[in-house]
Amino acid sequence: MSSDRTPANPDPGRPSAVVSRRGMERMGAALGAMGLLAGATPASAVGETPDSDPALRKPILVGANPGLQLFDPSGSCTAYISTWQVQWSTHGAGNVIVLWRPEGVRVVGEDPHLALWLADHFVRHFPELDGLPWSAPRFHRSAVQVRLDLASGLQARGGGIDVHMAEVLDRRAFATDRFPLADVEHSLSLVLGPCGRAQARVDGRVQPGEISLGGTPQRPSSSAFLAAAEVWRV
Repeated sequence: MSSDRTPANPDPGRPSAVVSRRGMERMGAALGAMGLLAGATPASAVGETPDSDPALRKPILVGANPGLQLFDPSGSCTAYISTWQVQWSTHGAGNVIVLWRPEGVRVVGEDPHLALWLADHFVRHFPELDGLPWSAPRFHRSAVQVRLDLASGLQARGGGIDVHMAEVLDRRAFATDRFPLADVEHSLSLVLGPCGRAQARVDGRVQPGEISLGGTPQRPSSSAFLAAAEVWRV
């Protein structure tokens, strides 16, 4: 469910916080940053040691990781929701939702071992949350239902969180061997689908904030995005 995490702002008219995702183009407006890495030199070509050779990296997760980031009129993040549909990982399989809000982090799933690993190993290090406070996640045991369709969008719900994305603007592949998580380089490949509309409800209330749209007609970006066929290797 994202990108090289080197912050970049493809839309100079917006605050840089709006486009700080994984520094790559994996998710939404922050995915615009991912596009910058698409032409980057592979890590294996710039003097990597054998232990960090991307060709030797092994999968740690296979699945999907759509993301939704909302902003208030000043450009401050009001919420970031990371939805996970894990087909296989070193920590098990299943569906998980990680919700970041200024008041705290909520993690929803049926397996705390998997859910808290996704929150701590991945989400807390995503560039979208750069500079934002990260508190100890509160785990809520609940079934999570995820319906992801690259043609139409996403519906996900569980533990009082309900996420909808629609109007898929584009579908494009992305891959990098230089996606750092906690200063460890990971390899990431996925199919990205930026969305033109999205909404989230938390405990029955519509979450305040709007998505950020940018890019070009040929290469649109959005802070609401699908990420499918996702493979992380380390």
